Amino acid sequence: MYKRRSIRLKGYDYLQTGYYYITICTLDKTKLFGTIKKNEMILNKYGMIAKDEWI
Repeated sequence: MYKRRSIRLKGYDYLQTGYYYITICTLDKTKLFGTIKKNEMILNKYGMIAKDEWI
């Protein structure tokens, strides 16, 4: 059985307040949440739902 290597920083407290990057992978790189125009994310209705739920 293959074991994945953790990408977390050893000794870092992930419960502390801060900014985190999250990557979501989709099948065939489908743009489910919107598009990027001029380096800005333009959310579609599903992107707005995801944002509202996240917040």
